[in-house]
Amino acid sequence: MSSEFLSKEHQVLVTMRKVLSKIIRDVTPSAGRPHPLREHTIEDIKHALMLISSREKEIHEENGKSMDARPRYADEPKKSQVVDFVKPEKKS
Repeated sequence: MSSEFLSKEHQVLVTMRKVLSKIIRDVTPSAGRPHPLREHTIEDIKHALMLISSREKEIHEENGKSMDARPRYADEPKKSQVVDFVKPEKKS
């Protein structure tokens, strides 16, 4: 989690999303092997992840933040450049 303040609800959502993702990785079989979960259970997990994601999006929007934020390295070049503009002085 980031160092910024997260509401208790948001902390619960983030934790649940991470736990469900880890469970999915743990039970996903290798190619050609049967899946240990029933199709109905898989659909329920997908639905739960969609609900978590939509509520997280609502929380971000309520706080005026975007979910597009991605981490970047400190030495990574910036995608935009700041151009200093000096307004010419008026001639009298």
